[in-house]
Amino acid sequence: MNTYRVGPQTQRLEHRAMTISDTEAFFSLNSNPEVMRYTGEPPLESIEAARDAIENYPDFETVGYGRWACVLKETNAMIGFCGLKYLTDLDCVDVGFRFLPEYWGQGLATEACAASIAFGLNEIKLERIVALVLEDNPASIRVLEKCGMKNNGTISYDEFNPLLYEVTR
Repeated sequence: MNTYRVGPQTQRLEHRAMTISDTEAFFSLNSNPEVMRYTGEPPLESIEAARDAIENYPDFETVGYGRWACVLKETNAMIGFCGLKYLTDLDCVDVGFRFLPEYWGQGLATEACAASIAFGLNEIKLERIVALVLEDNPASIRVLEKCGMKNNGTISYDEFNPLLYEVTR
């Protein structure tokens, strides 16, 4: 099995597996109520929980790919994450992203998401990639649509009814 610990490169972003050195940035991202508002997950409550999440992230070892840290090439700062996650309960691969609010509105999520989708379809040879997004999250919906994903209705998932977006090879 190939392990894609380094993901696609874009004009402004490097995608790579998170490391312990990303702990503070990961905590800032995942403890921010604005960022977590549409995720269905509770905000992280401690730096230790952030470190634990990074240390125990299994996806690269189990399926060969995962959510990559998005590192701004200009500053070498981790500003969010984007990548692919195999959802066992739905038996499909999901593209997901989160960025610190100060980087919203700059096209970075679209850049990262488009690169992750292309990587999944062309490099990993996935047949289909989905995205789950809450209807009241228009910014993320715009990103998915700019990346060529199409709305395929709603599904029931984790006590929510997100929209199901998808793209196929």
